[in-house]
Parts: sequence; C-alpha cells; structure tokens
Amino acid sequence: MCTKYVSPDDQAIERFWQVRPRDGWAGSSMFPRAPGPFVRRAPEADAARRECVVGQWGLIPSFAREAKLSYSTFNARFEELAHKASYKVPWARGQRCIIPALSFDEPCWETGRNVWWRFSRQDGAPWGLAGLWNTWTDFATGEVHESYTMLTVNADAHPLMRRMHKPDPKFGPDEQDKRSVVSIETADVERWLSGTRDEARSLVRPPAMEVILAAAA
Repeated sequence: MCTKYVSPDDQAIERFWQVRPRDGWAGSSMFPRAPGPFVRRAPEADAARRECVVGQWGLIPSFAREAKLSYSTFNARFEELAHKASYKVPWARGQRCIIPALSFDEPCWETGRNVWWRFSRQDGAPWGLAGLWNTWTDFATGEVHESYTMLTVNADAHPLMRRMHKPDPKFGPDEQDKRSVVSIETADVERWLSGTRDEARSLVRPPAMEVILAAAA
C-alpha cells in the first residue's frame, strides 16, 4: 500500500508525458484524498491524444452517493480489479491512467519499528505509476469530480519491495502479501493508456531492481 508520494510540477509532467494540467500545477507532496494530477487518454477523442487532469487521490466509484467516502480507495489491488465493485467498471472501460511521481515512500519494519524509505529512479526521471480514474457527478448539485486510484501488485518475490510494510503475524514469511506500486516505463505508456486489457495486464509488475534508487528517508 502506498500512502505518500511527491508529484512533479507541470513542466516536468509536460516534458515526460507531453501534456500538462489545464490550470497549471506547482508540484506537491501527496497524501490520500488530496488533489493530484494524472495523465489519461482523452475521453471522446482520438486515442493518441492525452490530457492531464487534477483530481482526488481516492477513486469515487460510479455508485457512490457522495464524494466523501467512508472507505479508502487510494490503492487498488490489481488482482481484484475485475470483480471489486469500486474498480470493475473503470477497469472494464479501460479507464487507465499514469500517475506522475518524483518519488514514493514505503515503510520498512525490519528493525521492529516503522522506518520510511524513499524510492526514486536511478535515471533521475519521474515514475509513471499505474492507476485507474473515474469521473463522478453529484446529481444534487451537478458538480463533477475527477478521481484516481493507484494500483498495487503482489511483491513477495521482489528482492526489495518484499522488505517493505509490516509483516502480518498471522502468516509465515512465505505467506505474506507484500504490495508494490506498478511502474509503467516510457516505452509502454501508450500500451497502458490505449491498449487492450490483456496488453495492460502484461505490464503489471513491480518496478525492476535496476531502475530503483532507494534509501531510508
């Protein structure tokens, strides 16, 4: 589960994804339910055109009665997308997005206490993290809310990501469901945003070790 990341400013977003938020973006430390930018294929447009939208980090599902949810939707387990109520419609519709991040933080409990680690990239580029987006309209007011969730995937076999997060004492070392964000590399962005679901599934994995630069924050 990822609950902290740093969003780059609009100039960096444009440099790496050729699009920027309409009203500008100064960059920010991100926490659940805060507004942040994400890049998606422009709805009702040529599949090659992208747009950058600022919305809530915490997806508001179509069936929600109000924008403020009583449960968390800022992370979505990839293994549950096809059947979990909050995510199955955006996943079926191909509402995939890229979440720009200069870095993200994860907790390491190997010392018996929470030590935050910061993850950036060896090449100095921002991460393009995999997400889903949704547009929700408040029918009482007509207000339109954009929102997104960040995907996570099992990382029990990953040399570094499996070390993050507090172990569940109910399960043995080989039975933990350690989680990782999903990094979409530059060459795969169009396939993630516009490809088929099978093409998108093929891209879902933890970041490769050779691109990670990580240390205690």
